[in-house]
Amino acid sequence: MSFHEQYSDVSRINRAAQRRAVRVHPWTWAVLHEAQRVALLSHGLFDVTVASNLVRRGLLPRSAPFADLPRGANFRDVRLLPGHRVRFARPLLVDLGGIAKGFAVDQAVASLRRANMHSGLVNAGGDLRAFGNAPRLIHVRHPTSPGILLPLAELRSGAVATSAGYFSPDGSAIVDPRKDFAAACDVSVSVAARRCITADAWTKVLLIGGPRVLGLLRRAGAMGYILRPSSIEPASRGYQDAIDG
Repeated sequence: MSFHEQYSDVSRINRAAQRRAVRVHPWTWAVLHEAQRVALLSHGLFDVTVASNLVRRGLLPRSAPFADLPRGANFRDVRLLPGHRVRFARPLLVDLGGIAKGFAVDQAVASLRRANMHSGLVNAGGDLRAFGNAPRLIHVRHPTSPGILLPLAELRSGAVATSAGYFSPDGSAIVDPRKDFAAACDVSVSVAARRCITADAWTKVLLIGGPRVLGLLRRAGAMGYILRPSSIEPASRGYQDAIDG
């Protein structure tokens, strides 16, 4: 699912899916399907077709087949067809960097459980999921001083993902699909859910939409926190409401 790897599923569909349906691995198709679901639930605030914007701004690699794409495409132009095939209705690029890592964490947890592990934690850097009953104190980086770690919540079972702009060249690699430019990134956001793929994707929605999208998160089975430079602002009743049970 890498945008950078020449022969990945993402690169293959970016090269060819505007001309013909391209068969992909079932995992890639599943992540695209979840991305479409989040896009619909968030009214387009999450959209994997913002990749062309990231290419133009130098945050993703530029190559000949990707050059000078017309603007205006969105997630509705990605068609998921039977047989794990993908077709684009118009020229566009997809990037799964905002959701695929969460899926990978979920797959790692599933593998550990199949190996009869009863408790554990998978941490992929910004995306993590715990299982079992051992309490774990979760820390996040300060939004403007990433070398400082702040305690956020205690996690027993479930997933937490965090998004911010502290390591992006211009302050943010999160694109607002409605405006086709980078979202403001003077805060960091964390989202908790049962699955890490859910938490990963919805951090982008919360970072772009702010507190007004909290109802959307709740309907998706997620809870969020907004971390401002001065204080932690609880954006919900707490993580455990989203992840216990």
